[in-house]
Amino acid sequence: MTTPELEPLPVLPDANNPHPVAASSHLGIVDLLSESVTALTSRPARTLLTALGTILGVAALVATLGLAKTAGNQIVGRFDELAATEVSIAPESRGFGSGNRTISVIPWDAGDRLQRLNGVVAAGTKSDVDVGSDLARAVPVIDPLGQTEFQIPVIGVSDGTFAAVRSTLETGRFFDVGHNERADNVVVLGPGAATRLGVSRVDNTPAIFIGERAFAVIGILKDTAREPDLLSAIIIPDQTARAFFGLSAPGEVHVDVEVGAADLIGTQAAIALSPNSPDQLRVSVPRSPKAVQEDVEGDVNALFLLLGGISLLVGAIGIANVTLVSVLERTGEIGLRRALGATPGQIARQFLTESASLGALSGLIGTSLGVLATVVISATRDWTPVLDPWLPFVAPVLGALIGLIAGVYPSLKAARMEPVQALRSF
Repeated sequence: MTTPELEPLPVLPDANNPHPVAASSHLGIVDLLSESVTALTSRPARTLLTALGTILGVAALVATLGLAKTAGNQIVGRFDELAATEVSIAPESRGFGSGNRTISVIPWDAGDRLQRLNGVVAAGTKSDVDVGSDLARAVPVIDPLGQTEFQIPVIGVSDGTFAAVRSTLETGRFFDVGHNERADNVVVLGPGAATRLGVSRVDNTPAIFIGERAFAVIGILKDTAREPDLLSAIIIPDQTARAFFGLSAPGEVHVDVEVGAADLIGTQAAIALSPNSPDQLRVSVPRSPKAVQEDVEGDVNALFLLLGGISLLVGAIGIANVTLVSVLERTGEIGLRRALGATPGQIARQFLTESASLGALSGLIGTSLGVLATVVISATRDWTPVLDPWLPFVAPVLGALIGLIAGVYPSLKAARMEPVQALRSF
């Protein structure tokens, strides 16, 4: 006689364990990700539209930071080539009575003195010349029927000034040290002055008049990288200005230095020009390229990060809204899972994983678009694209964080559903 097989007794709920299946149920990270992928791919169109706000926000942030970095480096490169190599020296204004009096202690050979300093490429003096009531004209006889005389600024420079301010010629030549030492009656015209005086070529040795003095035009400027006032002036040798117009001393000195030598030259220039009273000279050196780069990046970031932040906010609201709609649509599913033993924590983690996965996917796509935009815009501008190495890795994490935060309320709402009430809508 065989003993009949006994059926196992059912496990009844008690006060401490109302859902005994939940004690043995386990939902791992792989299961959570699998459920999230299934939920997101079941309605791809809605998923894409939901992610669009976060994609645009992350793309805007990445592109903004990338372009700010790229533009900053580009401007710093140009800053290094021009502004970072410019040093200027001028007399210090001294308070005297009710006003200020400026006494120039700059020597006439300032350019030669500074050329002896290591790191100086070119140096020269520049002075505004007071010609009194004298007007400039290009014809020897004044025509009473038309305007032939003009009030044009006259500037006296030494032979090294043209190289120091990086001037280029349209035609002719610059005057040299011989013209300066002899105080020759020669001029170089800025393009604005040449147009007003009607001088366009120098091969036939044209002459202009300042008052009653004739000056031979030996060159016409095309452009100058520094000191744009030269473009509209009549430029004469400073010794000519000293001999004919009573120029007592040079007004200022301009120095073109090698990249990285500006600070050193700034400390040495005043002593080289005025060993006995260097404090009477004011030396201006360019700002640090790093400071300029930070200013540029700060300005660009402040302008565009607000747009990216608004896009991210819109994206977070979109994720939260769709996740909440998904909770309401899947009320029956939530009730069934709870009835089969799923805990409120597991339900919350499921919807949090879905929203975080959507945010991470949006961040990944947005990062790719932002990097692509940075490269394309840089290529169209002939720039070298520059990106912080951490940016492509942090941006997707930011998207996931936004999705995680956006899914908190819908997840809590899903976790708080009572199984019986949820099953009634199933």
